[in-house]
Amino acid sequence: MSTRSEKTIVDIAEELGLSVSTVSRALNDHPNISVKTKDRVKKMARKLGYRPNAMAAGLRNNKSKTIGLIVPRISMFFPAAISTIIQNKLHEFGYNVIICQSNDSLELEIELANTLYSARVDGVAVSATLYTTDFSHFDIFKQKNIPLIFFDRTPKDYNVKVIKGDDFLGGFLATEHLIEQGCKDIVHISGPLSCNLYKERLAGYKDALQKHKLPFKKNRVFFHELTRENAWQAAERIFSQKPYPDGVFATNDTTAITILEYCRKHGIQVPQQCKIVGYSNDPRTEIITPAITSVDQYPATMGERIVAAMMDLIQARHPPAYRHSQEIVPIQLIERESSVDAGKRKK
Repeated sequence: MSTRSEKTIVDIAEELGLSVSTVSRALNDHPNISVKTKDRVKKMARKLGYRPNAMAAGLRNNKSKTIGLIVPRISMFFPAAISTIIQNKLHEFGYNVIICQSNDSLELEIELANTLYSARVDGVAVSATLYTTDFSHFDIFKQKNIPLIFFDRTPKDYNVKVIKGDDFLGGFLATEHLIEQGCKDIVHISGPLSCNLYKERLAGYKDALQKHKLPFKKNRVFFHELTRENAWQAAERIFSQKPYPDGVFATNDTTAITILEYCRKHGIQVPQQCKIVGYSNDPRTEIITPAITSVDQYPATMGERIVAAMMDLIQARHPPAYRHSQEIVPIQLIERESSVDAGKRKK
């Protein structure tokens, strides 16, 4: 037996007295190899600790069977839910996933894009950072005809496949719902406007105010990264003086939950004195008291569409000049007790 530490198909062939080509075909379940021979080969491979060299195989057939996925933070509900769906669905097609998180750092996103390109992935799906306005670090994928999809946080004028939620409609429905519940002074807490989805949710908020002839007040709109710490600081400013706002539309659920916590701590009754709507339909919104009204973005649907689009792009291999389409995933406002009395909620 060979004394090399890393066993190869040559070692298996020597142990069984078979040709290297027979061993290779047996390991790949070639139909011309008998079941008995396949079993012998695979049993010996396990005994020797043989590991197939996926990278070498990928170099031979120009496929790594791996997809790169870049998300802002896997600790957040929406990207975590989408990542799970994408991994599970891609596995059904025989693909593995390299999941990377940018931590909302443009510098890290650039580094991750280069790393995934060097890893010879067959495609990349990206939800960009809050601050990505120049997407040129992804140009190499387009130039090399490697499928590239942006989802949720997407570029506006960059010719790639885009799959996103209906953020304008989400912003509009959330705001109009508060107005229909009697709110006339509605605070809007947004992420940085360098990110297009927050621009669209803000536009929806403004449009709902205009439709119902309510004034847009700049001092009722806050822009910052949507963390718990920032939300608490915003709450301190919002409720620093009376009259308090009678509604808050927060563009993520962490912020909505934090605003609710602040109100409870300071004796501001929700929904009687202040009604709250969040965004993403994080599972926490349903179990907190009062349960929080939120906009469901349907991460499972988005994840499935991303995988379907990726498989289509891998098979089609469109030329660089091809004009890619944009898909809009529907949203739905889920009414709960934070914005309307339980007895009046829509079923």
